[in-house]
Amino acid sequence: MQTVQKPEAIQHHFFSDMSVMLGRSMRHIFRSMDTIFTVTITPIAMMLLFVYVFGGAIQTGTDNYVNYLVPGILLISIASGIAYTAYRLFTDVQKGIIERFRSMPIAPSTLLWGHVLTSMVSNGLSLIVIMLVALLMGFRSSASILSWLAVAGILALFTLALTWVAVIPGLTAKSIDGASAFSYPLIFLPFISSAFVPTTSMPFIVRVFAENQPVTAIVDSIRALLAGQPVSNSIWVALAWCVGILVVAYIFAMRAYRKRA
Repeated sequence: MQTVQKPEAIQHHFFSDMSVMLGRSMRHIFRSMDTIFTVTITPIAMMLLFVYVFGGAIQTGTDNYVNYLVPGILLISIASGIAYTAYRLFTDVQKGIIERFRSMPIAPSTLLWGHVLTSMVSNGLSLIVIMLVALLMGFRSSASILSWLAVAGILALFTLALTWVAVIPGLTAKSIDGASAFSYPLIFLPFISSAFVPTTSMPFIVRVFAENQPVTAIVDSIRALLAGQPVSNSIWVALAWCVGILVVAYIFAMRAYRKRA
């Protein structure tokens, strides 16, 4: 007689498998800490450049340009960090790791979730380092604890959404360069937003694009929260963008995974 697993057993099986996959991916991170350093160095260099070289010539209506700049730098760091998720997943595909795990009695999607959660942890570490450097550069915030938690939640949701975007090329790319090249437009996107300068200073066509793309809504929301100011409707626009990207990316990533498997 066939034994039917209870939902609790299936759930426990899924989370135990996912913890094993997470541990596997995290060991790769800690054995190669240069990935975290690489992700943090470029945004920090950009922050130094914009604050100490270009900051005096940029009019943002604030006395402390580093406060204005930090939200955009954080998003650039995330966009840069997720490229390593695509790279690690592509490596697993090329080495036949996915087929090997699929032949074992484990929950099928836990391999992907291991990579995704590893991305969340590694990007979180990078963001902490960047914030510490920003504090040394004069960044100050009057935000409450709840505002800081809201900022952390938005950044985590944005990281989760972009990581699932990274899963797609990680599974479908034909080369290592192809697996990571998708992140270049994402890194460039904050430059055409309110991350570095107010959108009012941009030409009309550029301003229309900048004001209606996800980065501007996310940056404006984080900036207002960190400044302890009331948050406008931009936070709902930001959350809608993040959730929308997450849902679409997850659907296409799982479809690509099933096709690959």
